[in-house]
Formats: sequence, structure tokens, C-alpha cells
Amino acid sequence: MKANTYVAEVEQLIHQLIEAGTSFNVDALERIYHDTLKVIMIDPTGNTSIADKAMFKGMFQSKRDNNEPALNTWAEFHRIDADEKNAHVLISRKVKLMEEEQKITLSIDLVKENDSWQVTREVIFIRAGD
Repeated sequence: MKANTYVAEVEQLIHQLIEAGTSFNVDALERIYHDTLKVIMIDPTGNTSIADKAMFKGMFQSKRDNNEPALNTWAEFHRIDADEKNAHVLISRKVKLMEEEQKITLSIDLVKENDSWQVTREVIFIRAGD
């Protein structure tokens, strides 16, 4: 399999991740997120917070339970690197994680296990005033 095939697989999974996250599809997030998922958020002032898979899925579950409107699906892919086992995606998104929509940049690490890609780490840079 050629490297560009892996890139295409990873891009397709990221689109599925965006769809699952923006529509609060917790079952799909369960499949896409690896059990060892770590999500590190860095706010514009440099403060960091860390969440595991259960905590991050819980945020989406809460949005679903509160009948919040679907999130923005806008995405700009900056780079995808992938081989037969590991992948990295650099992407910008517009999302409403807190009170108002913000532009964020994500560094996403993935691993391929049992013919399936899963997200192992997301580093989320929340940008100020974009």
C-alpha cells in the first residue's frame, strides 16, 4: 500500500471524527478514540488542561444530553503524514467548546491497530481572537 493511500485513510477518519464530534455521536467517538487517548488543551494565555477518553467523551455526551445545536464542521487541513502504522494530522477548526465559537489548531496523532485507525492524542491550541 502506498503512503498516499494511508494519507487518504487518515483524512477519511478525520472527516468521520469531525462528523461524530460536531453531532455528539458518542458511539462513533468510542470507536475513533483509542483507549489511551490524551487530549491536551492550551488556551491563549498558555494554560493547559488534560483530558482522557472518558472525560473528553463526557463533554460531548453532556452537549448531546443538553440538546445543544450541532457544532461547525469547518476544517482546514494543513498537513497529513501517514505510514502503515502511525499518522499525524495538523488541522484548524472552528468550534464552540465553551461559550463562543473559537478557531483552534489541532495536532492529532493516530495509530493503526487491527486494520483500524484510532486517535491516541490531540493537542488543541485555542487561538485568541481569530
